[in-house]
Amino acid sequence: MSYQVLARKWRPRSFAEMAGQEHVLQALINALDNDRLHHAYLFTGTRGVGKTTIGRILSKCLNCEQGVSSVPCGTCASCVEINEGRFIDLIEVDAASRTGVDDMRDLLDNVQYTPSRGRFKIYLIDEVHMLSKSSFAALLKTLEEPPAHVKFLFATTDPQKLPITVLSRCLQFNLKNLSAERITQHLQFVLGEEKVPFEEAALWSLARAADGSMRDALSLTDQAIGHGGGQINETEVSSMLGTIERSYVVDICMALASGTGADVLAAIARMAEQAPDYDAALADLLSIWHQVAILQTVPEALDKGVAHYSELLDLAAVTSKEDVQLIYQICLLGRKDLHLAADLKSGFEMVLLRALAFRPDANPPLRQNIEVDTPQEGEPPAKKPEPAAAVDGPVAAESAPAASSPAQLTAVQNIDSNAAVDITPAAALNEQPPEVAPQQAIIKKILLQDFTPHNWIDIRKQLSIGASLGEIASHCLYQGRQGSQLQFLIDSDETSLYDAAHQQSLAEALSDYFAQPLSVEISFGVAEQETPRAVDIREKSERLAEAVDAINSDPSVIKFKQLFDGTLDEKSVRPID
Repeated sequence: MSYQVLARKWRPRSFAEMAGQEHVLQALINALDNDRLHHAYLFTGTRGVGKTTIGRILSKCLNCEQGVSSVPCGTCASCVEINEGRFIDLIEVDAASRTGVDDMRDLLDNVQYTPSRGRFKIYLIDEVHMLSKSSFAALLKTLEEPPAHVKFLFATTDPQKLPITVLSRCLQFNLKNLSAERITQHLQFVLGEEKVPFEEAALWSLARAADGSMRDALSLTDQAIGHGGGQINETEVSSMLGTIERSYVVDICMALASGTGADVLAAIARMAEQAPDYDAALADLLSIWHQVAILQTVPEALDKGVAHYSELLDLAAVTSKEDVQLIYQICLLGRKDLHLAADLKSGFEMVLLRALAFRPDANPPLRQNIEVDTPQEGEPPAKKPEPAAAVDGPVAAESAPAASSPAQLTAVQNIDSNAAVDITPAAALNEQPPEVAPQQAIIKKILLQDFTPHNWIDIRKQLSIGASLGEIASHCLYQGRQGSQLQFLIDSDETSLYDAAHQQSLAEALSDYFAQPLSVEISFGVAEQETPRAVDIREKSERLAEAVDAINSDPSVIKFKQLFDGTLDEKSVRPID
């Protein structure tokens, strides 16, 4: 017997053999078992999801010699003939090749005659949207009032092209794309029955390449068996599909989790040797971080048979939830702009380096110690930088008429050039002696026995925490300690980012700070004192007010405003800490 391709050999012959589409199957099973049959059914969905297969199974259910039921016997003459495609009362039509009105009229001329063999005469029209307007017009009257022995089964990939008058006369069932997990499970069953050795990671690659179509997945599996010499492995499948092994992408994700740029670039270099499709590589990255996010939130929702499951567990354990979301978002946006890069490899590298750069803990704190260059012998001492307030934009931004008169032009020329440019002089600020600055940079660590609600703000400034945990801690008030448990209160209006995991994370940060194990309990309430965030906002407002006063009192600025009748745009002032 000649070889039969897997897509035909393993085509389902009953509803029980169908993979997926339970929402459609259940409705049809209930209708068959309760004798509530419609005269016209429309099955929609992309290629290879089971539209015509369901139509043929439904034909067997209606014409089985054992009676109408959702479980045809499969052995009677009608069932066997339908399986072999030679049942005389099942008229299958390819609408793509018979679009004319004459074809439709010829087809419908025999509608009024009773079936020759079966219980029902069934018209299975595939790609029905390809019919012409005249063909639909010819079909419409028969479709509205068909004889009792006729059933119409339509299948289409584009239901929007069907006239609304046809849609309103049919029961419509939308078939979904199959998930990669469901396709992989079915391929495992088929290959097990076929006694073909396989690697599970290779099946996941085939399932993703099938893009929701079971028929495409079986066709690709046939091709993979031939490519691999009777077996299926990940390397051969990747070569056949023109993709890269998922292990390379997993290595890149592990390097991202470590936060080391050298490791990331090294992992990209190893992948680059395979001449990858960088857009597809970014898509694989997104898939991996999506699975990691599922493991971190709903671990039971991810199938343990997914490729590289152990590596995904490691990534979920070493990467914070915030970092996972950040990396996913950056890769998602980077994929959109990848084609704009000078070359795809450099664009791919920049996407991942951007993900590293924007991680909350990626940038080390600024150096607190101030280094002063010592002048060489014979050189004049370098002028020490002076603190100043910065202004974004012109000083007289609100109203400064152009200097058009000769008197105004002369006055502008007479203004000292240094005074005209330097509108943020140090003389206007309360400058501190140079020797005080290094002393202020020294931060004294607070001991646990000295920890009080009054110095919690100082301790919060010394904690190296960021992202959502930093926001939560900044809105907390320290209330006291009972043994090794630190008790905090967070204002009920500031709990939008809060979840139970923040207690453990804050406990770990404070345990590191005080060098002993501690636990944290955070309760909700009304903050009656200033939180670290409130203090920070107040101090910024005070510094801004001082900067505005310093600029307004500067003689050069005063002279400039008098000359041009200008005013200071206070929104553009930024204090320099």
